[in-house]
This record gives sequence, structure tokens and C-alpha cells, in this order.
Amino acid sequence: MIELWTWNTPNGRKISVALEEMGLPYRVKTVDITKNEQFNPEFLKFSPNNRIPAIVDPDGPSGQPITVFESGAILLYLAEKTGKFMPKDLRARVPVYEWLMWQMGGFGPMPGQVHHFLMQPDGPAKEYGLKRYHAETRRLYGVLDRRLAGRDYVATEGEPSIADFAILGWAWRHERHQVPFDNLPHVGAWYARMMARPATAKGFEVALS
Repeated sequence: MIELWTWNTPNGRKISVALEEMGLPYRVKTVDITKNEQFNPEFLKFSPNNRIPAIVDPDGPSGQPITVFESGAILLYLAEKTGKFMPKDLRARVPVYEWLMWQMGGFGPMPGQVHHFLMQPDGPAKEYGLKRYHAETRRLYGVLDRRLAGRDYVATEGEPSIADFAILGWAWRHERHQVPFDNLPHVGAWYARMMARPATAKGFEVALS
């Protein structure tokens, strides 16, 4: 059984959703980041950047245990392990790689900064931070909305991919970073479509904190 070391965050939810969708048995090992448990030596042994999530898979390649940190790397590993939610053909894989990297590099760090500055005291620093990062977050949502025009899923046809799971983890917090779907019809339809999947819904319901 895979151990998922995590907390109730967008990056943590990416992995709980993927594990549920892939039908992999797992147990949650909470890492309370509000108490700095991500700095515990036990966790740092396999997550050296002191960030959640990370996994421990006792049945890794060749039947040997393996640890994986960084949510994008975990998604890629789980897709390789199960053969699910990742196309077999290299050409079809490329969009999955592209949109997964798009999420990791932008659609995560930028709304994360919005969350940070929303919690700061009122003043010039807060105003500047929100203006900068909220504008970039809205731009990224626009990119996603255009991508989803005429498509059910971000990078693949017929069923979602790990890129959808990655992006969904952060879209789940759209109200927190103050981006309504009113003017993002394709994002809104995709979000509803994904959340209607029973395994995805379960991935958001499982207790991570």
C-alpha cells in the first residue's frame, strides 16, 4: 500500500485524486505544515525540499521500494506504474507533458502567490503583490479556457490525463484566489465534468489533514 505523505493543499489533492482514479490502495500520512512537520527528519529523508506531497511505494520498480517527491514527478511515476491516464504513443504524450509543466511552472505558483498576499496586512506591498500575481493568475485561466474550447479534457481525448488532475488541484481553489468562472465557460464546464467523476470526487473528500 502506497503511503501518501501530504496535507490538505492543491498539490496534495492532485495525488489523492490520481490515486483514487487509478484504483491504487494507499494510506494518508499527514504532514501538518501549520506545525512545520515538513521539516521533520523522517520526512526529509525522502522529501529533501521539505515540501508536500511525497509518496513511499513499497512495490516500486522490480518489486523494490521507491520514494518520490514533487507532485508532478509523482503523477508521472503513477502513470508509468499503472499505464493509466497517459497515452502510449509519444506524440500523444507530448501535450500531457506540456500541460503538466504548464501547471507546475505557472498555474500553481501564481495563484499560490495570490493566496500569500491575500493574508498580508493592507498596504502598498499587499496591493502590489495582488495586482501582479492576480493578473498573471487570470491570464493563465484565460489560456486554459481557450485550450478547453471544444475539448472535454486539457491534453487528451476521451478521458482525462494526469495533466487534468494536476490542474484541477489548483482550480479547486479558484474561489480562494478570487477567479470566478463566470467569464470562463470552458473552464467551468471542464471543472464540473471532472468533479462529477466519482473517483475524482472521492479524491477531494478523503481526509488529508
